[in-house]
Amino acid sequence: MTAYTRRHFLKITAVAGGGLVLTISLPGCRPKSGAAPTAGGPIDPGVFVRINPDNTVVITITKSEMGQGIRTSLAMLVAEDLDADWNQVRVEQASFAPKYGEMGTGGSSSVLSNWKRLREAGAALKGMLVAAAAKDWGVDPKDCRAENSFVIHPASDRRTPYGALAAKAAALSLPNQVTLKPKAEWKLLGKDRSGVDVADITHGTAVYGLDVKIPGMLYAAIERTSVFGGKVKSVDSAKALAVPGVKQVVQIDAMGDGINIHAGVAVVATNTWAALQGRKQLAITWDEGPRAAESSESYRAFMTAAVNRAGEETVNKQGDPDAVLAKATKVIASTFETPFLSHATMEPMNCTASVTGNQVEVWSPTQFPDWGAQSLAKALNTDIKNVQVHVTLMGGGFGRRINPDFTVEAALLSQKIKQPVKVVWTREDDLRHDFYRPCSTHRIEASLGADGRPEAWRHRVSTPSIDVLYGPKPPNGWGPNETDGSANMSYRVPNRSCEYTLLDSGVPRGWWRAVSTTHGMFAVESMIDELAEAAGKDPYEYRLGLIDKVWWQQPPDSKEFPFSPDRLKGVLTLAADSGPVLNPIGARAQLEGGIIQGLSATIKERITIVGGAVKERNFDGYSVLRINEAPAVIEVYFVETDTHPTGFGEPAVPPVAAGLANAIYRATGKRVRTLPLGLRMA
Repeated sequence: MTAYTRRHFLKITAVAGGGLVLTISLPGCRPKSGAAPTAGGPIDPGVFVRINPDNTVVITITKSEMGQGIRTSLAMLVAEDLDADWNQVRVEQASFAPKYGEMGTGGSSSVLSNWKRLREAGAALKGMLVAAAAKDWGVDPKDCRAENSFVIHPASDRRTPYGALAAKAAALSLPNQVTLKPKAEWKLLGKDRSGVDVADITHGTAVYGLDVKIPGMLYAAIERTSVFGGKVKSVDSAKALAVPGVKQVVQIDAMGDGINIHAGVAVVATNTWAALQGRKQLAITWDEGPRAAESSESYRAFMTAAVNRAGEETVNKQGDPDAVLAKATKVIASTFETPFLSHATMEPMNCTASVTGNQVEVWSPTQFPDWGAQSLAKALNTDIKNVQVHVTLMGGGFGRRINPDFTVEAALLSQKIKQPVKVVWTREDDLRHDFYRPCSTHRIEASLGADGRPEAWRHRVSTPSIDVLYGPKPPNGWGPNETDGSANMSYRVPNRSCEYTLLDSGVPRGWWRAVSTTHGMFAVESMIDELAEAAGKDPYEYRLGLIDKVWWQQPPDSKEFPFSPDRLKGVLTLAADSGPVLNPIGARAQLEGGIIQGLSATIKERITIVGGAVKERNFDGYSVLRINEAPAVIEVYFVETDTHPTGFGEPAVPPVAAGLANAIYRATGKRVRTLPLGLRMA
């Protein structure tokens, strides 16, 4: 067993009625860039645990639930080392508060960042409860144990529920050390647990963003500019106002500064149907702006030219790949292309807002309530102390709900009409005003040594950068984030480089599940397959032979989760080598869902830009994988290790495109280098 010092990060307080609250507090911790500012003092980035007199354990979760089961996994972390009765564990969703620090949910980081401190919190609280019971009984705490929300003294067969001990425990000192349970003693972690939200979802009582209702609420539908960067020139609202139920027509101005709201016209009504019907009657004249001539074809032409010359930025370079390629008798070169992708969440964007004076309250299905609160304070010119963001369940996220646009948009409208309002997006709104996964073009040139292994590798990438929409150019350029999965690919090549060229585009870009690795890995793994064939090697053995140590310089290797050749080889040998698996049924669901989404993007999905606007309007144009097209069986295997757990939200997606493309080559002899596949093979 390993003991962890508490480092003064816990606080126990009593509450009315004899309960107990444990607060996790990390002194000196501050939110990362993009999170809401704080007034100083400690921040509680993890959780509150409340034990009630009725023996229920209520765990406050600060991460957003969008179907990935995070509220269940984080609650399990606390409950395991607390030895709580799972049947009496409840979860509450935290609304935005600066004390929580960074509340964003993304990057497969929720378990990764909370694994240790939530278990420590549970163990510390259990120690307090055991100490309280031992004091009552006049025995040594070492002679007591905890089980299913009871403290037990085996020698005398006495047992007291946590709820009866909570108030007494709150008066005791915190333990100086806590010892986490070894894996062999786990009763919750590593076992299948249904999601804590499943019953409410099944019975229709779960509250998603679209389910929110507050007194005096109106409804709004917004007609937004279809051409990115366009503005409202004029609007005739007479026919819209004549629709029964329509109350007002309000113009919405565009907003940048990382909030990125489109210009448009809102129709406000007493119900959603009236708002949508009124929107159809608007007569708007648009100023299309400077982006109206842009298209997918113009982007493709630019990116193709860009990757056939030296990049604007050199993201990573070792050795002298240019010189080696210039002298090589044979250079293997291939170009790979991927399109813009929409998040296409099942629940379209929506938000309910109530603004009264300088007080702002919203109910938002957001992945980043802290960023949303910060943006609301900025856009509505109020102090963040006046902002409340309540986080609802959400029907899918995949990175789309990181952005604060739909949250701020609703609040600005409420401010204008001086009433609470729910802004409802349609599927068409959602597909045509997303923050899209960037399109990309990759060109990789490589030469092989006498042993058949690559001796030079030059990878040139062009995309419209995500970072451009959110702030000034980073000191290290636009390229590092856009070439994640490319510049830092793990295969050993002594002479290698990755170069990047920015495509200027008016299309909003954002974080799509696994972000840049989804197109970078398609290019890299497809090219490795081509090199293995050129070398006359088995592609599996070829890959194993190229994984041995860190070969990249930028981005730097992680100190907390260093490069591990054995783990990567373990993936090739069997499956997802991920550290401990907390909730196997949830982990399988994440991997299965990731594979399905990866297949959908690989085979069918594509956003097309024509005249500076998105061509696809609904699922008849933006095709996603249907049930009858999905694999009948997906087999998931876990190779567990004793390392720190990572996350499952994203890792299953990036390998799918190259895996399927390489499989098609094995079956047909034709290489796929452009996505979506359709039947585009050459």
